[in-house]
Amino acid sequence: MLRALVADDDGTVRRAVHRALAPLALDVTESENGQQAIARLGCERFDVVVSDLAMPLADGFAVLQAARTEQPRTPVVILTGSGTMPECVRAMRAGAFDFVCKPFRVAVLQAAVQAALKARSDLRSETGKDQRTIKNAHSQPDLWLGNAPAAGLLKEMIERVAATNATVLITGETGTGKELVASSLHRLSPRADGPLVVVNCGSIPEGLIESELFGHVKGAFTGATGPRLGRMREADGGTLFLDEIGELPLPLQTRLLRVVQEREVTPIGGDTAHLVTARFVAATNRDLEAMVAQGRFRQDLFFRLNVVPLTVPPLRERRDDIPLLANHFLGRAAVKTAGAPLTISAEAMAALQEYAWPGNVRQLENLIQRAAILDRDGTIDVNDLPEGFRTDLSAMASQVVDEAAGARIDLGQAVAQFEWTIIQKTLRATAGNQSKAAALLGIARTTLIDKIKRQR
Repeated sequence: MLRALVADDDGTVRRAVHRALAPLALDVTESENGQQAIARLGCERFDVVVSDLAMPLADGFAVLQAARTEQPRTPVVILTGSGTMPECVRAMRAGAFDFVCKPFRVAVLQAAVQAALKARSDLRSETGKDQRTIKNAHSQPDLWLGNAPAAGLLKEMIERVAATNATVLITGETGTGKELVASSLHRLSPRADGPLVVVNCGSIPEGLIESELFGHVKGAFTGATGPRLGRMREADGGTLFLDEIGELPLPLQTRLLRVVQEREVTPIGGDTAHLVTARFVAATNRDLEAMVAQGRFRQDLFFRLNVVPLTVPPLRERRDDIPLLANHFLGRAAVKTAGAPLTISAEAMAALQEYAWPGNVRQLENLIQRAAILDRDGTIDVNDLPEGFRTDLSAMASQVVDEAAGARIDLGQAVAQFEWTIIQKTLRATAGNQSKAAALLGIARTTLIDKIKRQR
């Protein structure tokens, strides 16, 4: 029989949790304070821990730390009062599997514990296997990953967060690959066998998105000729990815907040609430904190969604990954066109790495596809790239060599000339806006100003 440790200084709550877990066939051990729970973790084995945050002698954070130290494969579900959201966020970031607000609903607590037990079971089944084999089993390539430090940090965060049930908010510019991050979170999680349901909050008409998310009963409104389950219930047992969450109208933000808090949804026109067991992952390219300050996004919803924030870096901050990405896209383009393998010349690759990429990875993918279709000799060179890429490097290099006329070339001066030309073009593209130009170049504004001063 699987074992559960329940820690809470309120005997009424402990007994309520004990009763709630009884249908799950768990052997439940109760601890009346954090210190007692920590002592048990040091000498007994448990499959799941349910712990209150505020307890005497040792709080829930101490219990969480003890569980991670003594029994790192044992998931911890946190019980918390409705007014302790910041502490709950802190617990999730410290490694808690999930949290449930008190007074809790039995079905919500049971769903959280069952998900935690499944996560532990998945970890056990992987014991002894080659870790590379485990990761390769998830197969689909993560094109936003690479060798750049920013991408490596993001990969590490995803692998840590995926095993929990934490709500995640993914931020980043358009085209950086936020949807791939959401897909990886799902694929690497204990919910991988469940559905990944994607809702683009910005592409669904405002009059339809409520029904799309929450569902409706037959006759709820004109045109509702039959019932609709809704995306939230369709995602049960899996992950609900709310893309472009910043586009969600304020009235629907209120409804979404209630679902995220209560884990229950009532369809339009219905009077029966249904349990929602999906994990919530949201994404946006907007500054939600600024929108909160402007009254355009609910602060309480922002806190609920931003339990674990993940930021996807723009392509200009990971230029070393451009060859990896470009060659991958090139190989995929060759497969689609059933053509011979293609290559990218060194000059063309250098031009790609120098570019600012305002459209990020998506822009790079589209450019490579276009170049592959139009290529005639099996090699993509600078002349196969759009006009903005053609003269940046190859023509400039030829000009320097021609002007030297066999004499010694000052490489440092040539590199400085290349850099200044790129800065000038970027400033023209931004109408002289130094802040925008610095952002496109991936440098600080003060650094750009210093480079400009040196040219005067």
